[in-house]
Amino acid sequence: MSHSPRGSITPLVFLLKKGLWAFPLYVAIFDRSRARGDLGQTFASNQTLYNYMSNPKGQAVLFAGDLSYADDHPNHDQRKWDSYGRARLNPSSRTRTVTTFLREPHKVHLHFGTQSNELQLTSSYSPLTQLMDERKKVNRSETPWLIVLVHAPWYNSNNYHYMEGESMRVTFEPWFVENKVDIVFAGHVHAYERSERISNIQYNITDGMSTPVKDQNTPVYITIGDGGNIEGIANNFIDPQPSYSAFREASFGHAILEIKNRTHAHYTWHRNKEDEFIPEAVIADTIWLKNRYYLRQEETS
Repeated sequence: MSHSPRGSITPLVFLLKKGLWAFPLYVAIFDRSRARGDLGQTFASNQTLYNYMSNPKGQAVLFAGDLSYADDHPNHDQRKWDSYGRARLNPSSRTRTVTTFLREPHKVHLHFGTQSNELQLTSSYSPLTQLMDERKKVNRSETPWLIVLVHAPWYNSNNYHYMEGESMRVTFEPWFVENKVDIVFAGHVHAYERSERISNIQYNITDGMSTPVKDQNTPVYITIGDGGNIEGIANNFIDPQPSYSAFREASFGHAILEIKNRTHAHYTWHRNKEDEFIPEAVIADTIWLKNRYYLRQEETS
């Protein structure tokens, strides 16, 4: 595992293998978001956990956020780590996701590489080489869905942390497109955003081709940095909304990914309730996703 000084880990690759999971598979995704945005220590964080626990279908949890969550408190106060553990106790006991990487061999077969956003990346850098080598061992007929977690978003229309994932995108994106990654989840930006299926692998500094274009071989990029961090919401989106951005909102919440079969998955983003009269989180964004390996067709929200 490679850590940066700020605690980010990326990318984390999940390969969901046929037979080890029974379809449908329900996965919750939300982000602790940065070192100070630890899930479970703010009112909004508790809302996110409560809303997830209110859904009886949850089978696993993916975190797309930083792994340090006490540096907003003097001397890394141990009590804050304890409060985080107490907040995670109920959902983790139900979904059995007590480890960060969901490395439970009886549940899911996964290959993953970890890489910090802050380290210098080159095409010969070893994590990329390792990722390429691991991919050769995977049979997509047995492992149909390929999901990657990074920390800094590659496609982000928020002025916060804009372009901070660019060096990683330039290095890894051609590999993602070639290997038909289905979904990429990111945190870091304290808001929610879902992209169109686009790529920027044709970028050339000499001819000025720098605009992302639609590409049905690419993953959907989802920024899910909305778990309830202590810094608050990142509400400074670029205006007008870029064409590569399909949906965005500056709110806290979480997402549910329902993998129905080898070709289709249903994805929903749930906005946290904002008053006591709303009984549960509100579904604000939804889309049927089609597997890039088996069904490279355009989706509609």
